[in-house]
Amino acid sequence: MKQDIILCGVGGQGILSIATIIGWAALDQNLHLKQAEVHGMSQRGGDVQSNLRISDTDIHSDLIPRGCCDLIISLEPMEALRYVPYLAPDGWIITNTEPFVNIPNYPEMDAVNADLDRQGNVIRLDVDALAKEVKSPRSANMVLLGAAASVLKMLPPELFERGIQHVFARKGEEIVNTNIAAFRAGLQAAKK
Repeated sequence: MKQDIILCGVGGQGILSIATIIGWAALDQNLHLKQAEVHGMSQRGGDVQSNLRISDTDIHSDLIPRGCCDLIISLEPMEALRYVPYLAPDGWIITNTEPFVNIPNYPEMDAVNADLDRQGNVIRLDVDALAKEVKSPRSANMVLLGAAASVLKMLPPELFERGIQHVFARKGEEIVNTNIAAFRAGLQAAKK
């Protein structure tokens, strides 16, 4: 069994934190993991992307071939569309609904949403609003991870909560708890 994931967004949104937690959960289950990151432009506003490949057998490349991605996790809706050519026919897109408008010719959201709707398996959530609802506005990325956990076949949600505890432990119990609350809010919203 394997799962190929593309994580994307813009610098400062927490994409690499999501990748770290998914990677931790995979390694905790003794799964094979390969990751390739593009974060040279990760200053706030630059695009960030990570290929994450998880398998119960050896993985020979860290890059996901076109048409083979099982899941695109995106904190920015237009960034999700950038990677659609990599999406498998039965693949999923989990994306934030709120754009990060960092270019002057950002497309109209109606056009972005129409393109997303044509993709089939899409979960769109206002992760920023959900993070604010659980009193953790800086944890929108954990809301998105929670939503993604609803379709990640290989890793049950409780593993991600343990991963959040592990990754954020040095920041204190309050930070751990707010990130877990954000994760749970995303998981619940995606199940609806």
